[in-house]
Amino acid sequence: MTESKAMILGCSGLALTSEEKAFYRGERPWGFILFGRNISEAAQITDLVAELRDSVGWHAPVLIDQEGGRVQRIRPPILPRYPSGQALGDLYRRNPALGLRAAWVMSRLHAFDLSNLGINVDCLPVLDVPVEGSSNVIGDRAYGGDPKTVIAMGRAAGEGLKAGGLLPVMKHMPGHGRGFADSHLELPVVTVSRDELEAHDFPPFIAMKDELMSMTCHLVFTSIDPDNPATTSRKVIDGVIREHIGFGGLLLSDDSSMNALSGTIGERAANIIAGGCDIVLHCNGKMDEMLDVVANVPPLAGLSLARAKAVEAGFTAPDSADEAELRAEFEAMFVSV
Repeated sequence: MTESKAMILGCSGLALTSEEKAFYRGERPWGFILFGRNISEAAQITDLVAELRDSVGWHAPVLIDQEGGRVQRIRPPILPRYPSGQALGDLYRRNPALGLRAAWVMSRLHAFDLSNLGINVDCLPVLDVPVEGSSNVIGDRAYGGDPKTVIAMGRAAGEGLKAGGLLPVMKHMPGHGRGFADSHLELPVVTVSRDELEAHDFPPFIAMKDELMSMTCHLVFTSIDPDNPATTSRKVIDGVIREHIGFGGLLLSDDSSMNALSGTIGERAANIIAGGCDIVLHCNGKMDEMLDVVANVPPLAGLSLARAKAVEAGFTAPDSADEAELRAEFEAMFVSV
C-alpha cells in the first residue's frame, strides 16, 4: 500500500462531495478531523466517518475535539452535554479522589459516545496550565492553574479514553497556558524565562510523555526561539518537546489555518514539516486551502512513519465497563451541571 501523506484534513459538510472523495483517494491523508459543520445526527456522523475511511481505503484515524464545556463538537440531542475541564478540576479541589474518578468516567463516556459513531481519537486531555490574565481561549478548558492538578486529571482523562478503546491527543505542547492572545486570531508571544516554563508549563507533558499523540501550540517562546512559534520551531520541537519533555510519539500541529501562523497555507504546511512536526493538521475543509497543503506535505517516512504505525497499532479493545452504570455515577457527581 502506498504510504499516507503527513496530514490530517477536515471536510466541508455533512457528507462528502464527489470532489472530496476523489481528492482524498488521490492524496491519501493519514487521518481526518470532524467539526460542528460536519454534525447533524448520529446516523449521518456514522455515514460520514465511513465515507472518509472508504475514500482512503483503510481504517484511518478519525479525530474530534470532544472535551466537554465550550469545546464539544457533538452536542445534545445527539450526545449529552458534559462539564468543562475547570468544573472537573473544581471537583478535584474539593475531593481529589472524586475528581479523578470524574475525569476518568467522563472520558470513558466519551469513548462510548464516539466509538458508537466510528470516531476513534479524542483531542483530549488539555494539559495547558493557565496563568492569571491569559487569554480565555484556554480558560475553563483547563483543569486548573497548577501543574500537579493538571497532571493528575490529565492522566485520569487519558486513561478513561484508552479504557474505552480510543486514543487521546495531548494538547497543546509544550503549553498554551501563558498565551495572552487567542492563537486562532493572532500570534501570542511568551516572554518568561525557560526556567519558569520548565517549572510550570512543561511538567504535565513530561508526566504524560509516553502517550502516542500530542498537538503543538502556536505560541512564540522568546527564551527558546524568538523568531518562530512552537509549531514551526526546530528549537522548540527538537530541544524542548523531543529532548527536554522526552515525547517520542506522533506530533501533530495545531490547525494550520489559524491566524497565529504567517504565510500562505502552503508555506505554513511546509514550515510545519520543516520545523519537525510529523503531521500537518488542516481543519476547515476548504478545498483551495487543502490543495495548497497537499502540495507541501510529503508522504509519511522515517521516524514520522514509525510513530504513525505505533498509533495505528495502539488501538485496543474496550474494557467491559457498563455504560448505564457509569452514566448514573457521573450524573450523581454533577447533579447541578
